[in-house]
Amino acid sequence: MEYVPFSAGHLGPESIVPTGACDCHMHVYDASYPVASDAKLLPPDASVSDYRRLQRRLGLSRVVLVTPSTYGTDNRCMLSGLAALGSVARGVAVIDGQESDLELSRLHELGVRGVRLNLSLGVASSVDQLESLAQRIAPLGWHLQLLMAADLLASQAAVLRRLPVALVFDHMGRISPHQVGIHPAHRLILELMSSGRAWVKLSGGYIVSEQRSVEDPALDRLAASYLRAAPQRVLWGSDWPHATASAGMQSMPDDARQIDRLSDWLKCTEGASTLKQVLVDNPAVLYGF
Repeated sequence: MEYVPFSAGHLGPESIVPTGACDCHMHVYDASYPVASDAKLLPPDASVSDYRRLQRRLGLSRVVLVTPSTYGTDNRCMLSGLAALGSVARGVAVIDGQESDLELSRLHELGVRGVRLNLSLGVASSVDQLESLAQRIAPLGWHLQLLMAADLLASQAAVLRRLPVALVFDHMGRISPHQVGIHPAHRLILELMSSGRAWVKLSGGYIVSEQRSVEDPALDRLAASYLRAAPQRVLWGSDWPHATASAGMQSMPDDARQIDRLSDWLKCTEGASTLKQVLVDNPAVLYGF
């Protein structure tokens, strides 16, 4: 297998990756685009060409690009990547809610299908935007992708239950394995998934793990809880190029192992879901592939 920047290892997954498999969470970075003034993550350039190497290594064909916190509400880098990848790609943008209907329609035509509200590392977001952003994107059929600490998430339960859009919780809902079944935020996510209101991305396992590793056995119970609750509402993402890992001076994850760990988690659910459902069918429903 060829070398892939920002990914440990060099082999493909041991799991048989189904045709049409989608990576539902990755970023591109390009120094030619200005960074937000308060950006906390300043990773090196990571291009579409670099990412295509990862696609070949893992056997993936579809992808969802997410505007990273580095660029605030400037979506140009993500949109450039979206254009380069073409019809097999969808985008998740970051907006401030002041955009015109015409601008939002333009983003939709370019392949955007959701908006991210990053309250963990974001520099252009506030929890007070939950309802206003949801109202702005509801006519387009977009979803609202959320990243926030568990305590903050739990405090917004009433708001989240009444929003007029689907919700997507990335990076395993930012729930730590020791909070499974205990923290009200975990119970809230399971409730929203079971009621058809929300999705969860099994991405960033190395972020929520106390070991800072996707190999952490403690992740099994967390991932399986989502797969058991609503297997039709679970997605997978690589989080390539792993900006948080490089910023924290961690070892880069092996992305092939990330797919194999998904297979491990599916085994914990005793057949409740399959690789095809998580990697192909569920993304097709949410992103319109």
